[in-house]
Amino acid sequence: MGRRKIEIAMVKKPEARQVTFSKRRMGLFKKANELAILCGTKIVIVVFSPGNKPYSFGHPSVDAIASKFLQQELDLNDVLETPSSNIEDLNQQHEKVMADIAEAEKEDKANEEMLKEYKSASPKEWKDSLMELKNMVKSRLCDLDISDSMMLLAKEPVVGIKN
Repeated sequence: MGRRKIEIAMVKKPEARQVTFSKRRMGLFKKANELAILCGTKIVIVVFSPGNKPYSFGHPSVDAIASKFLQQELDLNDVLETPSSNIEDLNQQHEKVMADIAEAEKEDKANEEMLKEYKSASPKEWKDSLMELKNMVKSRLCDLDISDSMMLLAKEPVVGIKN
């Protein structure tokens, strides 16, 4: 026959409760040991008997794992309790980012208004603004040509010209 399923409820008789505790404790420690060996884990189990007597199992040892666990808790508390200077730095970064966002929103609004103006402009206005743009580009190119010539003369002056 196979095992029968037992109802999970507190055992009423104190003597039976102690026997059940002892058997289950040994089974729990055995499974914990198997888990530690098979998976390469570090494990600690601490239980108190119905008579309030402590029992523990640890792989590699209870003390080593408990100290490591307590050290990790301290590290987490250090992270949670950030110094005020870090908070001030974060607040300053937040203010700068918010200012950058506000500036970008203003630029976006200005660009949208310019786009609306261009969309509502007539073809004649488009032609006029295009002509202004062409003239502006020509004048800039002319200025560039002159400055390029001046740069060439500065690098290689013309020799042999008499006044």
